[in-house]
This record gives sequence, structure tokens and C-alpha cells, in this order.
Amino acid sequence: MMSEAESPAGLRLNELLKEAELAPLDATQAERFGVYYSLFVRWNTRINLTSIREEEGILSRHFVESIACARALPEGISTLLDFGSGGGFPGIPIALCRPETAVTLAESQGKKAAFLQEAVRVLGLSAKVHAQRAELLETRFECVTLRAVDRMAEAVEAAGRLVAPSGWLALMTTSYELTKLQAAVGAGISWADVARLPGGGERVLALGQRSVSSPV
Repeated sequence: MMSEAESPAGLRLNELLKEAELAPLDATQAERFGVYYSLFVRWNTRINLTSIREEEGILSRHFVESIACARALPEGISTLLDFGSGGGFPGIPIALCRPETAVTLAESQGKKAAFLQEAVRVLGLSAKVHAQRAELLETRFECVTLRAVDRMAEAVEAAGRLVAPSGWLALMTTSYELTKLQAAVGAGISWADVARLPGGGERVLALGQRSVSSPV
């Protein structure tokens, strides 16, 4: 049984959410995010999940941003692919915040995929890990998320092909890169909303929906 309900990381995460004018996590969610943080930090010393080392930076840059994404996604999404999941952002926070959504974490780097498998096990998530390139998937998803993926423009084009008709593509990027990435997706995706992500700077979440009739 997890025993980090009063973990400093969970408490600080809720403080940061409040500072970002986002609703805090309930006690159970805060406990689980505290466990995730502890696991993430332990593995990060061995396999470099992120170059950020201090707690404040990890919680602000990765956790708060991913929670904001989880809450901004449209209601009713039953299947979601986190394309190039890395350390699990935003896929694991989405799985924690929205347990009704079946999340697939796609990560081709073996060590990172092993971390994701361990996180899914420790947290008791029903999420699946696809330990290969996401492009090899034949399934289409009601939502595909991308964040900090190598060769982002190429990845966005590939991700767009994995979005089911009437499904959503969620890009976490900067306002400077957004227009280029939207163009890389091509026709068939209508961009419905762009929201500033918490933490300042130019980080944004862009939501695009594939039309029912567009080819995939």
C-alpha cells in the first residue's frame, strides 16, 4: 500500500496548482502523485528522464503542466495515446486524473519504457506501455498527445495519422513553434482552441479535432 499521503512533493504540488489558479488534487490523488514523483526522481538519477534536477522545476515544468493538460482535454475521451511518452508526461498524469480513459504510453527507448512499466505497476494504473515506435501502432485513438518529442514536426505528422475520425490531437509546445507544427499535421485537423499553459513563458496547449470524413 502506498504510504506517501503526506509527502512533501504532493503538498508542494498542490501549492503550485493553487498558484497557477488550478484546483488542488484530492488527498488520494496527491498521494499517488507523490509516489510518482519519488519514483521519477529515483529513476532520473540512472537514466536521465529529465535534465531538470530540483523538485520545484520538476513539479512546475512536468507535473503541473501535465495536470493542466489532463483537465483541459475534452470530456468523453475513452482511448488516448501519449506519443513519445518519455518520463510519462502527460500520459501518466492523464491516467491518474482521468481513470475512465484507457491510456497507451508509447516509448521506443528501452530504459524509458522500463520506467513507464514500473510506474504503471507501482501506481496500479490500467495504462498500457507500447515499447516501440508509436508509428508502428495500427490502432486509432480518440486523443493523441505530444510533448517534447524528438523531431517534433515529423512526430506531429505521424501522430495525426493515429487520430480517429472526430478524435483530438493535443500538442504541448511553444507559441513560437505552434504554426509550424499545425502545418506539419496537414489538412483534416481543425484547430479548436489554444490555451496558455501554467508557469509563464510561451508554453501552450493546442487542441485540434479530425473531421469525421477526413482520411487517416
